[in-house]
Amino acid sequence: MKILHVTPSYFPAVRYGGPIYSVHGLAAGQAALGHRVSVFTTNVDGPGISDVPVGMPVDMDGVAVTYFQIGSPRRLYRAPTMSAALRAQIADFDIVHLHSVFLWPTLAAARAAKKTGTPFILSPRGMLVADLIRAKSSVIKNGWLTLFERRSIREAAAIHFTADREALDFDALGLKTPCKVIIPNGVDAPTIPDTVSPDIIAATAQPGYALYLGRLNWKKNLVALIDALALAPETRLIIAGTDDENHAVQLQEAIANADVADRVMLIDRNVIGSDKEWLFAKCGLFILPSLNENFGNTVLEAMIREKPVIVSSGAGVAEVVKEAKCGLIAEPTAEALGIAIRELIDEPAETQAMGVRGRKAALAHFGWRAIAARMVTAYEGLVSR
Repeated sequence: MKILHVTPSYFPAVRYGGPIYSVHGLAAGQAALGHRVSVFTTNVDGPGISDVPVGMPVDMDGVAVTYFQIGSPRRLYRAPTMSAALRAQIADFDIVHLHSVFLWPTLAAARAAKKTGTPFILSPRGMLVADLIRAKSSVIKNGWLTLFERRSIREAAAIHFTADREALDFDALGLKTPCKVIIPNGVDAPTIPDTVSPDIIAATAQPGYALYLGRLNWKKNLVALIDALALAPETRLIIAGTDDENHAVQLQEAIANADVADRVMLIDRNVIGSDKEWLFAKCGLFILPSLNENFGNTVLEAMIREKPVIVSSGAGVAEVVKEAKCGLIAEPTAEALGIAIRELIDEPAETQAMGVRGRKAALAHFGWRAIAARMVTAYEGLVSR
């Protein structure tokens, strides 16, 4: 098949977290299966731009990635040259896969696909959640839904969700689609750490800590995780990831208020490559305490590295953890998280067995080729309708 993915940002803009990895993992997996896969994206990378060529395809793991120069308004990721390319080329593809909502690339691609009769599938990537819409820019998002997104959702051949939880959040908004496709994200195989940064070496001098790795954001519920340490006084915690909206300041205050500065290390920067592998290698367990998470890629990353996990009930990946019996599912409160940490610490044999089961499940079901094949099967069904 000829497949086009349209996404607002892409590698090397890894500051945006899970969707960057999951969209590329899917696209590269499809290319590895022999499909002709292209990506249209912008060159946005936080307040700056990625150091990439614009307006021409760049090969990345067999995927033809075209970056378009960001225009105005920047906050909507509007790229005028992408619009022209979509109008000129979208009919050449068998199917178009759109990633994210509330942003201009999705809108432009949906309209271009509709005009040419090219079927498209839309992945909201966890953005169609009532609580999250209310929490930030609610007036703008509700207006966008009314004016633009409802039509895109209605005209899509299908809406893709990574977990049942994400589909339920979609339903709660009163949105309708002719077809739902539920396919989880995949996970890359671990790599061997090479050169590790000095701050990571220092932070991991005492192995066996609990680890959170991801964006530092209010949605991740990290203050509750810090407070949970009161119920697990022997536990050390490393929180690592890119700071969103100066949230690290709030976390430092929470650490001071909980009087756990001697047990919590905050690494407020992007952690990738060998640094990431080292953090995983030295941890004793992984925790994802999010208030809401459409999936939770880092949990799969922990599983494939044989680490037991604690996942909040607000994460879509909790379904995977329950099925694989590779960790505990807790309500996103300090008390529940603390009890879960305590339980894993008190049962070392079972905790080790959880890690083994998690790795087995990740290898068996969540390799990117397998996930890509499932998605292509879904595409074929949509195209043949």
